[in-house]
Amino acid sequence: MNASEGDVVVPGDVVQLPAKSGGKLILGPGLMKVREEVHVTKCGVLRKGGNHIYYVDSRQKKYVPAKGECVLGVVTNARGEMFRVDIGSSDEASVSYLAFENATKKNRPLINVGDVIFGKLLVASKDMEPELVCVDSHGKKGRLGVLPEGGFLFSCSLNLVRKILKPTCPLLETLGKELAYEVVVGMNGMVWVRTNSVRETILVCNAILNMETLENHQIEHAVQELVYQLSSC
Repeated sequence: MNASEGDVVVPGDVVQLPAKSGGKLILGPGLMKVREEVHVTKCGVLRKGGNHIYYVDSRQKKYVPAKGECVLGVVTNARGEMFRVDIGSSDEASVSYLAFENATKKNRPLINVGDVIFGKLLVASKDMEPELVCVDSHGKKGRLGVLPEGGFLFSCSLNLVRKILKPTCPLLETLGKELAYEVVVGMNGMVWVRTNSVRETILVCNAILNMETLENHQIEHAVQELVYQLSSC
């Protein structure tokens, strides 16, 4: 079938994507190239992201690791030179102590069980366990690494994560106009939030969780309503 953005697709469908001038298309979750054809591997809606990325948008709850995606995880164990990280997938991810900025054999990063890590998937395959890295190609951590203490980590649907990360979604910007907060969003459906008080943290978490079924023009009003309810308590 010749599917276009917004079409409903099912496993086994063969989609014909437009050719990208000067390079190749990037296939995201739900799409797989078999010889010269692009096959659908799960039910959902065909979507187009930035930089000629195509993927299948589905309401799945279990995260399937995809190479290059940034995810949040909790350190569960430390074995020798590797740390084990729960990223919400069927298998725990691993990350080497050398995968952090300025890390050497003599200068190991201070990481404890229970710490929250924001990393990028370096390896993601059905035949291998996921592997994380917390530096970019230049060895700089940027936004990656161990997150500071005092934050709150919670889970939401993968569909909601993709929604709030879209440039057209006004949620995070609208919240920033009402209160000061920090937020880190992982493509694995985990969100980390830190504010100045427990009440504000609850407000931000509720605002994010309640936005899944709202349209963009409804979000600003919904956030203002939550802020009003918090101030009147």
